[in-house]
Amino acid sequence: MQDILKKLTGKNQREAQEIARNMLDNSDTELFRELVNKDDFLFDFVKQNVAGYIKNVADESNYKNLLQFLKYYSPSYEDAIVSVLVEFADEDITDEMLDLLEHGTDSEKTYCAKFFGYVQDNLALDLLREYAYSENDALAINSAATLGGMKDEVSYNAALSKLESSDEFEKLAAVKFLTAYGRKDALLPIINAMKNSSMAENIAGEIPYLEDLFSVMNLYPEDALVVINNIVNGLGEILSLSQVFDFELYEVLENLISKPPVGATAVVLLNAREKFDILTENDEYLFDEDKETKNEILSIKKLLSHIDVKELKQLVKAELREDSPFVYTALELSDDVLAIRELLKCNNQTIILKTAEVLKSLNNLDETTKTVALIKITDENIKSIIRAL
Repeated sequence: MQDILKKLTGKNQREAQEIARNMLDNSDTELFRELVNKDDFLFDFVKQNVAGYIKNVADESNYKNLLQFLKYYSPSYEDAIVSVLVEFADEDITDEMLDLLEHGTDSEKTYCAKFFGYVQDNLALDLLREYAYSENDALAINSAATLGGMKDEVSYNAALSKLESSDEFEKLAAVKFLTAYGRKDALLPIINAMKNSSMAENIAGEIPYLEDLFSVMNLYPEDALVVINNIVNGLGEILSLSQVFDFELYEVLENLISKPPVGATAVVLLNAREKFDILTENDEYLFDEDKETKNEILSIKKLLSHIDVKELKQLVKAELREDSPFVYTALELSDDVLAIRELLKCNNQTIILKTAEVLKSLNNLDETTKTVALIKITDENIKSIIRAL
């Protein structure tokens, strides 16, 4: 089996295509399963070649055998398999796909959800609405994308309402749905949901898959900076480092550096500089990354090494105010004790706590300052934390 698989993924295209034909003609699901299991170990261009072979050798005599391959899901071969089934689709195939959509494995359902993005059938709607919130990410994404293609208003409006949920996981699931659904007018509701979420980094990481960050910057300049800042905060912990390519983060930061700096951009750039210093100071974050990702992270670090830290730190003071969406990051970045102490007079108890913690880290929290901090605090837990500082 391994020898055959090696030939299927090898350089001899004629030999590889012949093996692909035999695999499809004989419904060799074991070979396909082994191929899928190798997904993480094959170069993208190799998988693209194999997908092309599968598509090339499919014809009226063997295409139905692909239904047996649906037990093994791979995004690498999904488009090839589904496109063949769509090409030869008739009433019988559609009925079989509907049956698999309802009764199949998650893998089969995922392929079927993609299929109904092309062969649109209202009989699939209820199942797609259900699967759009599946714990299986591929099934959820395919279902939501197909509902978007079908312009299903019911599921779209339901997702918008979930953005108001007090359940953060339900809110994030709604964001993922709307991103896959692909309707651009969901952008602002998603941004607003991000601003009021304890999972802001997760939500921010979804936004560029609906609208690229340059477009977000053109549409909503200040909100875009909040999105970028949350993405920076999430990198390496919540968001994969390889996503910097999806976010076009080097180009985005380069664009911010080229503009006359203001308080908000100063916060984002200084925060990014600190983050990329952390990401590169040891092997903890970069060890498992591929060469391209490592090089991109190092390139971003080099880009940020040229910013004028002293100038930008002066501008950070503008964001040390209660109504700034950057106030927490600005507190982390600022060393202006007088400007920081002013925030103890604000009405937001969480900001007061954060301010007290920052002053403590700067060795500037004495008993008098604690008393000032406690004046507006009614939450007993926050009182206890401040007293213990």
